Amino acid sequence: MARLCEGRVAIVTGAGRGIGREYALMLAEHGAKVVVNDLGGARDGTGDSDVSPAQSVVDEIVAAGGEAIANGENVADFEGAKRMVQAAVDAFGDLHVVINNAGILRDRMLANMTEAEWDAVINVHLKGTFAPTHHAVAYWRDRSKAGHEVSGRVINTTSVSGIYGNIGQTNYGAAKAGIASFTNIAALEVARYGVTVNAIAPAALTRMTEDLGMGQASDEDKEAMSPRWIAPIVTWLASEESAAVTGRVFEASGRVLAVAEGWVRGPSVEPTDDPTGIGVLVESMLADARANSGMDGQPGGPPQSPQAPNSKGGQ
Repeated sequence: MARLCEGRVAIVTGAGRGIGREYALMLAEHGAKVVVNDLGGARDGTGDSDVSPAQSVVDEIVAAGGEAIANGENVADFEGAKRMVQAAVDAFGDLHVVINNAGILRDRMLANMTEAEWDAVINVHLKGTFAPTHHAVAYWRDRSKAGHEVSGRVINTTSVSGIYGNIGQTNYGAAKAGIASFTNIAALEVARYGVTVNAIAPAALTRMTEDLGMGQASDEDKEAMSPRWIAPIVTWLASEESAAVTGRVFEASGRVLAVAEGWVRGPSVEPTDDPTGIGVLVESMLADARANSGMDGQPGGPPQSPQAPNSKGGQ
């Protein structure tokens, strides 16, 4: 078997369980040296730090003949993320890949969501993507400027909730949409250093999703939602083979591998500076515009006229 990541050094955050664990194991199988990061908290981010989930994955990798170390830094701690990047370099002599996978859920309808629930999710997902990426890119930038050849890879985790939308997840969806945009902009900024930035929108049955109805899925659906289906595209993106691919979001599950096409401009009209004339213009544009896609990512339905929301019976 060809080993796509032979000799590469990878950090995987949130790798003690679920999708992150699958990433770490497959990367190691393909020759990567892996920093297995996991804070060890509960699904909602609460609880004491516990490095044992990360160490368990390290033990699996080492038992199979690979190289790995455990790391318990909080990805949303700016200095902690810096220490994590340095730990990779100290242990293995270099860094090639950062996979930002760590995340939590605190789902709530918007009117019931607390400030703490909003802040916690935004902090772990959005800042927890920014901080490790910042320090890794700074490392690669310095190496590039010093004349070294750089083959850096950042692989972020967005979600269909972020790119298409899902009720009850304004905090999570906003963070994941932010990560998709972060991916696109970061890709433009860091290409000059030999670094690519892409994102995955995974659909998998894990501790994060079992309370969303997936835990009651059929055996066939559970297999299609196994985290093992996400690891191949991530392993390939982590390899040198993916050098020409950057700024893209890939949906991945056991049923589909797809590339999201992002926001595009729809129907347009000549603008007006008279607000009383805007309604007619909006109606004419929406008459030709597709509806937003659903959670399945399929193009929206036929054009629809604007309608006021129903103010009765909602929660």
